Parts: sequence; C-alpha cells; structure tokens
Amino acid sequence: MTTTSGPTGRAMPENDTPPGGPEVASSPPLLQLRGISKHFGAVEALKYVDLDVPAGQVTALIGDNGAGKSTLIKAIAGIYPPSSGEIFWEGQRVSLHSPRAAEELGIATVYQDLALCDNLDIVQNMYLGHEASKRLTLDEITMELETRRVLTELSVFTVRSVRQLVGSLSGGQRQAIAVARAVMHESKLVIMDEPTAALGVTQTAQVLELITRLASRGIAVLVISHNLNDVFTVADRIAVMYLGTLVECGPIANYDTTRAVELITTGAGARADG
Repeated sequence: MTTTSGPTGRAMPENDTPPGGPEVASSPPLLQLRGISKHFGAVEALKYVDLDVPAGQVTALIGDNGAGKSTLIKAIAGIYPPSSGEIFWEGQRVSLHSPRAAEELGIATVYQDLALCDNLDIVQNMYLGHEASKRLTLDEITMELETRRVLTELSVFTVRSVRQLVGSLSGGQRQAIAVARAVMHESKLVIMDEPTAALGVTQTAQVLELITRLASRGIAVLVISHNLNDVFTVADRIAVMYLGTLVECGPIANYDTTRAVELITTGAGARADG
C-alpha cells in the first residue's frame, strides 16, 4: 500500500511497492528519495538523488553554494514538486504537491529566517495558524500550558516567560522556539536550514543540544549546514551534494573533515545509494 496526493493535497492510498522489496518494507527509513530530479527550464537543479533519512537520527546535508541542498529540502517540504523520481514516507509512496501535504504527513521545515513574528509572544508564535479555541474564543490557558510543556520537554529553560515577545529573544532562543513549534504539531521529520548561522558559541551549543534531544525522542532531523564542526558534533549520518547530485551518504564515522571538504569541492567518490 502506498499513497499519492488527492485533490486537497493530502496523501491518499494507492497500490505500489516500496523500494528494496518486502524485507526492507518491514522497517523502512522514515523518508526515502529515489531518483529525484528537478528542472527549472533548461537548468537541472537536482539529478537522480537517492537518499534515506532514518527516524531518530540526525542526517547532515552538506555541499557548496549551488549544490542543490535548498532545492532538495524544498522538494521534501512540498514547495518544489520533483520533475521525476519517487518519495516514500514510512514505506509508502507519496506525492507532495504543497507544504500543507508535507505538514500533514509530519514534515516540518525550519528555514533560516525562522518565520517568527517579532511583535507576538512565544505562545502566539507557537500557535500561529493553529490557534486553540473554546466556545468560539481563544483558549489561552490551554495554549500557554501546552507551550510550557513542549519547551520543558525540549529543555528550553532560557526564556523568562512564554508571554515574552519573540522580538526580545536571542538568536538561539528564537531557533528553539521555531523548533518547538514544529515539534508541538507532532512532526516526525524536522528539516533545519543553517540552524547555527550567525549564532555565538553559547547559542550554537544550545541549538546543537536541541537537535540531539529531537533525535533522542525518535524524531528524524535533516540539517543543512556549512559548519563542518557543527556537523561532526551532532550528525549521525552525512550526505554530500555536488552540482545537484548526491555523491556520497553514510554514517558520520566513515568521514573526517578532510574527506568532507574533498567531496564538497570536487564531488570525488562514488555515488551513494542513500
């Protein structure tokens, strides 16, 4: 049993077989990409990308500017439907035609700009577009209690109050709120685009700890980063892109910074199967 997208963009069942046959189907990675390509006119931004993203692990997606990283995560997030190839979610084939379809599956993307509203407080940002109501009025008590619960579970203790304006938060605190918002809506995969960019040492450490806690809760994390120190600190797996192609992917223990830089700059090495 697999799925495709219905008229509303939600994933609908259809018959198919997940990659790898019956044995792999019993316990597939959370997300599997097979032969994903994306064309913008004559420009081929992605070329037959195969990638597995397991649950409960941090997968770091690295590559130089223009390597195709952003295009790939936007394909996963439903912003850029692939020109060809297949996406499997929990072993079932899906077609992501919109960000809403990806969100309904449990895919949350935290972009570099975080998409937070500075003039709203933490609770209002956490529930923006998903406000809880009771008898036709906003259920402020429930939203506040749930916000506190999620922040506590993620060990986010640096904010003074959940009613603090987001505009008053530090970069690391803002990143934590954006991630907590994704987790609160039952996400199974959190994609993070350059989560430590422009952060200081202390704030970077806080964000990396948060990423580790997400994985420890069984959530898959896909991180784009140019900072190899961060990558080798937090990642379980590494996936290297070069000119739209995934050139290698595997456990972080199989790589060091020298090899990673070589792959990023030259694309040397055999193409991986994800």
